[in-house]
Amino acid sequence: MPLPHDKAFKKLLETFFQEFIELFFPELDSMLDYSETRFLMQELLVDIVGEEARELDLLLEIRYKGLDGYILIHLEPQSYRDSRFHERMFIYFSRLFERYRKEHKLIIPIAIFTSDEIREEQDTLEMVIPEHQILRFQFLKVELRKQNWRRFIDSDNAVAAALLAKMGYTTREARDVRREFLRMFMKLKTRLDQGRLALVMSVADLYFKPDRAQDEEIIKELMIQYPEEGEAIMELMPAWKRWGYEEGIAEGIEQGIEKGIEQGIERGIEQGVEKGQAEIIRKLLLHGFTPEEVSKAVELPVEKIKKLM
Repeated sequence: MPLPHDKAFKKLLETFFQEFIELFFPELDSMLDYSETRFLMQELLVDIVGEEARELDLLLEIRYKGLDGYILIHLEPQSYRDSRFHERMFIYFSRLFERYRKEHKLIIPIAIFTSDEIREEQDTLEMVIPEHQILRFQFLKVELRKQNWRRFIDSDNAVAAALLAKMGYTTREARDVRREFLRMFMKLKTRLDQGRLALVMSVADLYFKPDRAQDEEIIKELMIQYPEEGEAIMELMPAWKRWGYEEGIAEGIEQGIEKGIEQGIERGIEQGVEKGQAEIIRKLLLHGFTPEEVSKAVELPVEKIKKLM
């Protein structure tokens, strides 16, 4: 069972904040000094005024080169339709300005729209009278469904891989999207630790519709196309113990790869799973996941997770 969407998405932004900015806001990226970044603690965040009390999703402090000082960046994912969302963003901004204006010269609000619908999200709040503009507030936004997935398939950006299935594509392209995700994930395995890889896979699995037969075919294709990466490819799915791959093949990893091509990946590679499982669990725990969340991600009993701790 995957992690709840909001929590998984928040962890993705926390872990890969720089990659997120690089991917969607390259001009802003050039102005930020990531060596001095600090996420503000939850209790420091502000609440919306009125009857509905809410905390900001993510608020961080970072050095901005243009001002030679620190600024605030507010990230707010939005997964459902809300005709007054732009007003809520302004209230958040005004409260942040009220509280932090003496210490921070700039506040940048960013909304990430993850809805399945393709629509133009309102990103401004204006107040005007004839011949005079009283207020014009506009936040930065990313509308994932409006992003063409093909733009990102040659990227080695972890956020691009995690969100590929949330971008714009047709039903006919769905299999190609899944194939490219697995190929991108294979590349990420060479430079990310197991904890971060597990996070990317967890978020991606929120948006992909599992299709065991299709994944078997795709991984076989990748093994033929990238024979030197055979072992790494075979570990893509068993590492997360999906669809009962844990039954394994007693002959071991090398023989398992050979038989996997002929017999299908559904039998899995037990040795490969066991070898990486403890490390994956350790990394997930180090990245702030609770034993219960790890249990859902790797499909093991909570008691076993706590024992491994």
